[in-house]
Amino acid sequence: MTSRISPVSLAALLISFVSFVAQTAAQDVAEPHPGEALYTASCANCHDQLFYKAPSRVFLSALGPKNILAVLNDGAMREQAAALSSSNRVAVAEYLSGKSLADIVEPVLPPACDADHSFDSSLPPISRGFGVDLQNTRFQPGETGGLTAENVHRLEVKWSFAYPDSIQARSEPVYGAGGIYMGSQDGTVWALDAQTGCLRWTFNATAEIRTGVAISPWSADDDSIDPLIFFGDVIANVYAVSARTGELRWKVRVDDHRDATMTGTPSIYTGRLYVPVSSLEVVSAGNSEYECCSFRGALLSLDAATGKQHWKSYTTDKPPEPAGKTSNGTNILAPSGAPIWSSPTIDSKRNQIYVGTGENYSSPADGNSDSIIAFDLETGEKIWVAQQTQKDAWNTACFLGFPGTDNSNCPEEDGPDYDFGSHPILVNLPDGSDIVVGGQKSGHAMGIDPDSGETLWRTAVGRGGIQGGVHFGIAAESDSLYVPINDLNFFNDEQRYKWETPAKPGVYSVNAGTGEIIWSAPAPTDVCNDMPFCTPGISQAITAIPGAVIAGHLDGRIRIYSREDGTVLWEKNLLGKYQTVSGEEATGGAFSGGGVLIAHGLMYVNAGYGYNLHIPGNALVVFGLADE
Repeated sequence: MTSRISPVSLAALLISFVSFVAQTAAQDVAEPHPGEALYTASCANCHDQLFYKAPSRVFLSALGPKNILAVLNDGAMREQAAALSSSNRVAVAEYLSGKSLADIVEPVLPPACDADHSFDSSLPPISRGFGVDLQNTRFQPGETGGLTAENVHRLEVKWSFAYPDSIQARSEPVYGAGGIYMGSQDGTVWALDAQTGCLRWTFNATAEIRTGVAISPWSADDDSIDPLIFFGDVIANVYAVSARTGELRWKVRVDDHRDATMTGTPSIYTGRLYVPVSSLEVVSAGNSEYECCSFRGALLSLDAATGKQHWKSYTTDKPPEPAGKTSNGTNILAPSGAPIWSSPTIDSKRNQIYVGTGENYSSPADGNSDSIIAFDLETGEKIWVAQQTQKDAWNTACFLGFPGTDNSNCPEEDGPDYDFGSHPILVNLPDGSDIVVGGQKSGHAMGIDPDSGETLWRTAVGRGGIQGGVHFGIAAESDSLYVPINDLNFFNDEQRYKWETPAKPGVYSVNAGTGEIIWSAPAPTDVCNDMPFCTPGISQAITAIPGAVIAGHLDGRIRIYSREDGTVLWEKNLLGKYQTVSGEEATGGAFSGGGVLIAHGLMYVNAGYGYNLHIPGNALVVFGLADE
């Protein structure tokens, strides 16, 4: 059964879906709101047409005017809203939300922690952040995680938390000092007690936080430690904040490009913070008058204590320069793009750092897009490039076809848009050798020689597509590589890719040394039953524990699969409402972006992804082991 999202079927279901969203806007049809005409002229072409990466207007109605205004002023839509005056932006925000800024009610916070639940230096971090370890395996050992294949059947809900004014929960938490730290859509960083959910502190970033949170390590006997947490916002600021107090230590904008952003979680190693930079210019290029494109993917090495830059290296070999004109006379700049969407991987033995890159944004494509690249940890020098898809140049102009628009900024290559949205993993094989493995939106997994960059094997696991294939993250336990497949048929994907094989959403176990598929666990295709925005595949980064792998699906179910044969050991449907520690309700949704956090017998699960036409939500649901 092919999982498909089509504009026609979705449009017919929008009205029925409004009741699922946390809040809805009640518009006065007798007297048009002053923001209506502004929205129609500046925003509706994408948000009413269910355009790729543009949240549906139904989802936007679940946000408050404060959050929408922040997105227009300083967030992902700041360039698209640049022509609107301050008062016009307010009008659009109030129109979409159906609420006035003057009527905002501040969210109810969780109860404040008492002394027994304050920062505890005797409980150091059990991971560095997104990848768990330096090699980015996303494997949490049983000694520190407390969960294994043998006990996950006992998982039950312990407590829940609602991200205020949000329709997606994608910033993966990190554990340390008895607390958890995570970002959110409205730019708030939350420090909660890991056991109870009481509030230690909050920090307000300038804009939305899509990265996970990384944390500096310390030893349990260091009572005087003042460790830092690190994260990035959607306008390419990276922050260092005290894990103990929530005070800002430093803040650096890591790229001057107007569309620069951060999605990948920074990696910390030996006092340096390695920061990946990606871009929203792929969206700006949808404007046929925009000179596409000038962004270059980048990796930075910063001093973790001060934010001082040690080096900055680019994924493309030279800055963009004039490369012709489009059919309507707009300048073309190239090479461009090759953003880094995911968390860097550290190879301490070879003194190397590995990243995955996305497509070029303009023609001609170069040899660095859709690649895994090795850089020198100390100098930032590019060591090798293992390109997996050649001649891939794409931007959102290739999707355009709405009245009054044209696709002249679409590169000649027109895709296939087969980024690495997932991080590389450095796997130590049983024979003592090492291999770098990756997963691509094309649906392929591959193994690469870390010394030479030679591709040793490449296996077609899924069919691929614009949202994967592999989207946000693979995992590994020893030589078992877990590959999550989405295989969503999005918009005109069927026409674009001309697939000859069926969709294969689910989890696959692949031998990391050879590329052989060991087992497959296809996702159930009879769960959604025509529910709007529901599809069975896996977009989020998955997480491994001893003997099992944990995967949240776009259908709102989280499932734990056996390492031995892919049998489902435990499953939970997170669609619905959850009573939270603050007394309010949280709403579960689809899973995407960062994966689950495992720490000391608890599993922290973000549920909700009102983006790219998936089920919205704003819940953090915490599971623990029931008594036997």
